[in-house]
Amino acid sequence: MAQRVPSTDLLARLAALEEQVATLRRTGWERDELPLYPTAYTAMAFSDATVFDTLWEGVLSPRTASLSLGLTLVGDQVAGVNTGGAWQVLFNGSVVWSGTALPSFTVQYASAVLDLLPYRGQSQLLVEIQTRRTSGATTGGRNGNGGSIGLSPRFARLL
Repeated sequence: MAQRVPSTDLLARLAALEEQVATLRRTGWERDELPLYPTAYTAMAFSDATVFDTLWEGVLSPRTASLSLGLTLVGDQVAGVNTGGAWQVLFNGSVVWSGTALPSFTVQYASAVLDLLPYRGQSQLLVEIQTRRTSGATTGGRNGNGGSIGLSPRFARLL
């Protein structure tokens, strides 16, 4: 098998490096999708808990500067009573983004770019998406405990 001896000429190495950088600039940024896994039994995870309940989670090695995350939320309606709630995103147990699910039976979309720089020194980062019911019916509904809040990630990209 032929052996290749690397060039020791500084100008030749610099020219090759400049060519590689130019190629990278032409191709643009690469984005990696972060897989998030449901902790419930449905594709759109629902929770009727009145305390925060983890619906989606994933573990990553924080090698990039940020995580672009998009969520889909929907409230519930039980016997004409609309259900509202709250949701939050946690990194290793600390809340980094939160919001409310309106007390209506409509779909909501939320998106943000979350900073991963404080976690770059860690080998693993647990990402959790949680929700809870804050208003609505207290009986009936999907699981019998009142209205539910549905939450599903639309996208999770490492930038």
